Amino acid sequence: MAEFLQLLISGLSQGALYGLIALGFVIVFKATGILNFSHGAVLLLGAYVVTRLAHVNFLLALVAGVAAAVALNLLVERVLVRSMAGRSALAITVMTIGLDVVLMTFARGEINTQIRTVGDPWGSQMVSLGAVDIPLSRLVALVVSLVVVALFFVWFKRSSWGVAFRAATERRDVAPLMGIRLNRLSVVAWLLAGVLAVIAGVFLATFPSAGVNVDLAAVALRAFPAAVIGGLDSTHGAIVGGLLIGTAEMFAQGYQAQLEFLGAGFHEVLTYVLMVAVLWFRPAGLFGTQEVNRV
Repeated sequence: MAEFLQLLISGLSQGALYGLIALGFVIVFKATGILNFSHGAVLLLGAYVVTRLAHVNFLLALVAGVAAAVALNLLVERVLVRSMAGRSALAITVMTIGLDVVLMTFARGEINTQIRTVGDPWGSQMVSLGAVDIPLSRLVALVVSLVVVALFFVWFKRSSWGVAFRAATERRDVAPLMGIRLNRLSVVAWLLAGVLAVIAGVFLATFPSAGVNVDLAAVALRAFPAAVIGGLDSTHGAIVGGLLIGTAEMFAQGYQAQLEFLGAGFHEVLTYVLMVAVLWFRPAGLFGTQEVNRV
């Protein structure tokens, strides 16, 4: 029972971070119709900036990392995405794949084989919850993720920006006629995605993880199915999808011995198995808008 509870809490913590990353995918898609596959590289570079300043002050380093990711996403949106305005969303999506390759090439050259710590104040401290020992960083990550998600949804539901996002998602052709400036929505979406990516990236690099290395960017690829499972146009679906795959991944890893018949490292592909299974029954995801085809 103790092992089950430990895996559950760790899975929820991991899943909440996946949810933040998936939320970044979703809000950019809702605002622009683009799938941003450079999200992982932005996450890595922002977390790397945090490691460079962590010796000064962790909170200051975190702010600097967020600022770096926001600046990079703003540059991408202003220079690349906006210059391709009027072209198909597919063409711009493919462009972000190329951008990811360029950014990761730079990151590999800068980080190389190093593993850098983020300098978080929790270190390797453990917390005992009855018979369960949980890394303090996991609990902090879960709490911070829940607070960030709560603040986001309050903003999304009650602010004029949130209303504009929903209107643009439902009828992009009509939204400009209602006074909604899609260019501004695009900027806000890319900036928010950068903030969410760095917050998630920093906590994914804390104990029990070794730290920040080039493999951290691959986490975004594991989080992308969370957005697909929840529905690419559903913000709450991204969080549910993240919690689902994070928990499933942690349990599959914890009970690997009992799942040997599925192959070694099954937990690494379980995310994609779940994505295929969900899409088989619900092509738009669990909470995505279903398309109605009239014959």
